[in-house]
Amino acid sequence: MKVAAIQHNIVWENPAANFEQLAPKIADAAADGAKLIALAEMFSWGFSMNTQTVREPIGGPSTQFLIEQAERNNAWVCGSLPAIDEGNDLPFNQLIVAGPDGEVHRYNKMYPFTYGGEHLNYTPGEKPLTVTIGDLRVSFFICYDLRFSNEFWDLAVDTDLYVIVANWPAKRAAHWTSLLMGRAIDNQAHVLGVNRVGDDGNDLHYSGDSRIIDPFGDVLAEDTEVEVTLTADVDPARVTAVRERFPFLTDRR
Repeated sequence: MKVAAIQHNIVWENPAANFEQLAPKIADAAADGAKLIALAEMFSWGFSMNTQTVREPIGGPSTQFLIEQAERNNAWVCGSLPAIDEGNDLPFNQLIVAGPDGEVHRYNKMYPFTYGGEHLNYTPGEKPLTVTIGDLRVSFFICYDLRFSNEFWDLAVDTDLYVIVANWPAKRAAHWTSLLMGRAIDNQAHVLGVNRVGDDGNDLHYSGDSRIIDPFGDVLAEDTEVEVTLTADVDPARVTAVRERFPFLTDRR
């Protein structure tokens, strides 16, 4: 299956502008054959802590955008957004995985980024998400989750591809790229990490450094600093072959 990581800038706290710039990028990725297309964390708002304003109801405009794009382009499309559930004071950082036939899955970020105050402004999630897409078993995470290797480890035997959507600042880009590589190697699975580029409303700079990595740690696609769509073919047979040739997972205790 061809997968795509759309490395894009985000217009700060302006969903309509982001929908407008992302729709043709999604269409181009789908026209190129991508069947799973990933956008950055908080793709429609930016990683804002202004959650009295930056919030949408469950199933709100950003969710509808992803659903519409998936149906229009006959592909799975995912990205995260600030979704407020009835009865909660704070929104979730919620990743939506929308399928071409109207299927929708939700993952709420389990590990708020306390260093940036996310824990004060967003409600943490409680469980991970794995979705079967075609013949791929895909597990989804958001940004800071990447540092918690135990969550990836626990899902490894049932995962062919990890997708991590992020707003990971350039000043810690080496951590981002190293951790992506680590998750691929220690779980012997494909990894797609998609990060934004540009500057946000907090004057943080993002260099992207998105990449798609195979189960042996070979980088299939990568780029930095520019808006670009990365694509690669991801095959569960490659996961099986690597795990059979190097049966490291069976030694876990």
